[in-house]
Amino acid sequence: MVTVHMTVGSLVILAYLVSTVVNILRLGGRQITWARPLSFVAAGLLLLQYVLGFSLLGSNHSITAVHYLIALLALIPVGVEHAVANARTTPVEQGRVALPATAATTILVLIAYLIGERSG
Repeated sequence: MVTVHMTVGSLVILAYLVSTVVNILRLGGRQITWARPLSFVAAGLLLLQYVLGFSLLGSNHSITAVHYLIALLALIPVGVEHAVANARTTPVEQGRVALPATAATTILVLIAYLIGERSG
């Protein structure tokens, strides 16, 4: 199960990294129709990652509390991206709000991944 958790973690990082790049392009005014579906795929992968992580926690797998705290902090920028950025009307406005949110999520999940890799 740890291997699956690490694999999904890699996919989460990749999805948020691509989403960050897409939001950089949106700042330039590009209309990217698959930006929102990508965002939901990334969030779905993150949800799956949480389920796997809590399953590992329930099966007596131990890891530092910092790993869980950093991972759960990622919910904040994900919420900002989905609640605030998607309410904007133009791609530039959406990108302006979504870019810092996706960049923060990318950084947080990368830190959580590195902690897990080091401790796991």
